[in-house]
Amino acid sequence: MKEQVLGSFRDPSGYVYKEDGKIYRCVNKVYQDNYELFVNSGLYERLIKDDLFIQHTEIKPDDSATTEVYLKLLPEQIPFVSYPYEWSFSQLKDAALLTLNVQIVALEYEMSLKDASAYNIQFYNGAPVFIDTLSLEKYKTGSPWVAYQQFCEHFLAPLVLMSRLDVRLNKLLCTNTDGIPIELASKLLPITTYFKFGILAHIHALAFVKKRYSNTEIKSENIKPISKKSQQGILQSLKNTILNIKSPPLNTEWATYYKENNNYESQSMTTKERFISDCLEQIEPEMVWDFGANTGRFSRIASSKGIKTIAFDIDYSCVENNYLICKKNNDKNLLPLIFDLVNPSPAIGWDNTERDSLVGRNKPELVFALALIHHLAISNNLPLDKIAQFLAKYSPKLIIEFVPKNDSMVQKLLSTRDDIFPGYTIDEFERVFENYFSIIKHLEVDDSQRHLYLLARIEDV
Repeated sequence: MKEQVLGSFRDPSGYVYKEDGKIYRCVNKVYQDNYELFVNSGLYERLIKDDLFIQHTEIKPDDSATTEVYLKLLPEQIPFVSYPYEWSFSQLKDAALLTLNVQIVALEYEMSLKDASAYNIQFYNGAPVFIDTLSLEKYKTGSPWVAYQQFCEHFLAPLVLMSRLDVRLNKLLCTNTDGIPIELASKLLPITTYFKFGILAHIHALAFVKKRYSNTEIKSENIKPISKKSQQGILQSLKNTILNIKSPPLNTEWATYYKENNNYESQSMTTKERFISDCLEQIEPEMVWDFGANTGRFSRIASSKGIKTIAFDIDYSCVENNYLICKKNNDKNLLPLIFDLVNPSPAIGWDNTERDSLVGRNKPELVFALALIHHLAISNNLPLDKIAQFLAKYSPKLIIEFVPKNDSMVQKLLSTRDDIFPGYTIDEFERVFENYFSIIKHLEVDDSQRHLYLLARIEDV
């Protein structure tokens, strides 16, 4: 049964749909000339060769297709869809550079991106890739890049705000689905940014022009043509500006967690890693989610076995460090993402259907919840039953670690508040979780007083 992917309904050139667990793209006849130029000019082949674009297979429309459909495409399947407000600074920066590189190459083949949305990018095999086959159109001589402002609002503005003010400002992309308004970015940025040419030209000047001409009708005959060479110069200026934006500092407490006291001696850590590895070999999952992954130490046990692994963490520095480690190691199976379990990414966009919440995305066969439960139960006052219920929603199988109250990390959480958690005990943990899961394995980790469990959701046992 066909199910249209609602994030694509705005584009008259075609749409995306799901059938039998696979994602397809329909190309409408209105886009036929542009698609044929894209393929026949050699641009598609070049972008694939340069690892900039998602590959696809062409399929002739079947009898059930409408008369508007010209062609069906089966793209390489993205295991997990993520969104720009879940990316670290360097992930967003790499996505921005990829978008510019696509546009720079497209101009060589007399084509141009008609939109530069950050949602056209996904992370696949450890790197960003452009996924919207219908975003390219024939270049019109003398025409400016129509997606210039969109690029600045989807990529440049959030990157500069993250770098200059606060790394958490990428979350503005969640409430501004069409990008951070350029006037807002200009207002928020400090006066010192007026002395940075790229920021002045592509944010402050653009904001000034937009404000000045917001109520003025601009006729097409009054728009001065811009040569391809000039457009290439603007693109290079944008690229240099993006390259020169520096990452914010990465020294948070949790980014250095494994280098400091975490109540695990080397032997205990080895025991924990072996437990996880044995569980992975027993279950053989295709996908793992690691909630509270930190910098990905345990996520890498899964990714090193060829398992697609999503490493979620609330700490921006942890996710940034994790991504940089993935790049350095060429880890194609691990995707770090910024994610707050207590306030997860919602379904947003038109009718709350264009961008999925976590519930609407591909689910894993196994979830890690390691050194996490005490943060949820004590820092966030979440009852054990609520935590178990939540994890059962996503976890056919669950590897979870119980950190007892006498552990120094829990004592640290309790040092600034009253202990109002009499039910936070190992016995109560087991009692509550056994309402949703069966215990497959249990290990008390030597020298740490912590407990590791492999659980199976009751309905899946």
